[in-house]
Amino acid sequence: MSAPSATHQNLQIPVAGVVLEADLGVPRESPRGAVLFAHGSGSGRHSPRNRYVADELNRAGLVTVLADLLTREEEQVDLRTAALRFDIDLLAARVTAVTDWAADNEPTAGLGIGLFGASTGAAAALIAAASRPTIVQAVVSRGGRPDLADEHLHQVRQPTLLIVGERDPVVIELNRQAMRKLGGETRLEIVPGATHLFEEPGTLEQVAGLARDWFLRHLQPIPQRTERP
Repeated sequence: MSAPSATHQNLQIPVAGVVLEADLGVPRESPRGAVLFAHGSGSGRHSPRNRYVADELNRAGLVTVLADLLTREEEQVDLRTAALRFDIDLLAARVTAVTDWAADNEPTAGLGIGLFGASTGAAAALIAAASRPTIVQAVVSRGGRPDLADEHLHQVRQPTLLIVGERDPVVIELNRQAMRKLGGETRLEIVPGATHLFEEPGTLEQVAGLARDWFLRHLQPIPQRTERP
């Protein structure tokens, strides 16, 4: 059996008056960047799809941070009401706060930071990227809803990769519309045969490979800390 590609630890990240639970994955080789995950509606750091992608990014030498964007108490409320999972402003504020934490704390301080957003989490990631142009260097969206970040899209200057399943036509069109509004380099990748959750054999592997290559291409070390706006 081969050795694990990364070491893992649980974190508690204080943000805006609450504490978020997170899983940190640090590659055994010298890190080439860091990727923070913004989970989709009703999901969290235990999402098997995001954890699979995170493992592949660790193998490529990238640090990963998978944080629950809701506290345990908020998750209980959301299970009953499904209200918070669609509170994009709240989720974006949490992603932004985790981004600030990553920029200031080891082992991610000094690394180029990318955001990986799924479903509604993609909108939160795009808003965070717009508000942190000197910290966030690249964004990847998986089956994302960039339309939910509509008024912020023109402020997103970072290279943005939009990945959508071929059998997810409504989301494909929403992503095509978003491409016309995004302010930086943008690419749309449509994965053949995939539905919204990329559950078909081989489709999630394609997502992970596309995300890995995008982040490795665009993430660069930060020579010195830049002040947040």
